[in-house]
Amino acid sequence: MEVFNNVLKFLHVIGFVFMSVPLFNLIVVNERALLGSSFNYNTDRYMENIIRRGATRCYVFQCTVAVSGVLLLIFGPLGIETLWKSWIMLTKTLILFTLMSLLSNVHFNLQPKIESLMSQIGPGDAAPDNFAAQLKPYRVKRKRLATFCLFLVITAIILGLQVYDAFNPILTIILIGMAALFAWKASKSLIRFGWI
Repeated sequence: MEVFNNVLKFLHVIGFVFMSVPLFNLIVVNERALLGSSFNYNTDRYMENIIRRGATRCYVFQCTVAVSGVLLLIFGPLGIETLWKSWIMLTKTLILFTLMSLLSNVHFNLQPKIESLMSQIGPGDAAPDNFAAQLKPYRVKRKRLATFCLFLVITAIILGLQVYDAFNPILTIILIGMAALFAWKASKSLIRFGWI
């Protein structure tokens, strides 16, 4: 049983690590911005493919976290009742469901609108003058949601470290504040040197 629990812990943690998709999508979007605001079919298609295809991967990682987390509670020392008795577990669970709903909003609402616009132009076609402006509102909203998702992922990790032993509440607040600051920075810059 100990080996099974260790495998579940590994899957749970690695699932959260791989849920860093919002960070890398923000990096891709910020790298694209360096090329200017005008629409370039090949560049924009490549970027949209990366972001669009990342949704399926992210669903798999989110489901891995959910299933491994529930199994850890059922088969671990905490018990499933911890899910609603511990504010940390309840908050982590709510964060995970929020992440899933935000990803669904992007995948089933925003991304199809972007894809619909992009399908009007082929690789050799000239984009209309206002084409980038038509894409912009959807891309801006998607970027804001990715920033918020990144903040939520980091917050869930901060809380996950406290499942067995809670940090000082002031430290938790400071770390969550730093998570917000990092997510904001990742949305505004290339974070070329990681934390700096």
